[in-house]
Amino acid sequence: MKSTGIVRGLDKMGRIVLPMEIRKLLHLIDDKSYVEFYTEADSVILKKYVPACIFCDSADNTVEYHGMKICRDCLHKLNQLAEELPPDAESGNSES
Repeated sequence: MKSTGIVRGLDKMGRIVLPMEIRKLLHLIDDKSYVEFYTEADSVILKKYVPACIFCDSADNTVEYHGMKICRDCLHKLNQLAEELPPDAESGNSES
């Protein structure tokens, strides 16, 4: 876990404001994004809540990859696309 160095106080209702820098980093959109709460010992962990596939919004039959959910149908399509790429395109490098 990486420390951001940002400290926020609680208001009288127990609320905190997520700093803009963190909202931008996690692509949290006002009134549209959610965060999930976890606790571990004396820590509270907030994680961007992503309940469905990042490509098609299906919540069925998903797997998690680097903190993002992908349904098996989209995963299959990505695998097919990767197989169709020419060998030099896989590295993302293009010769000039």
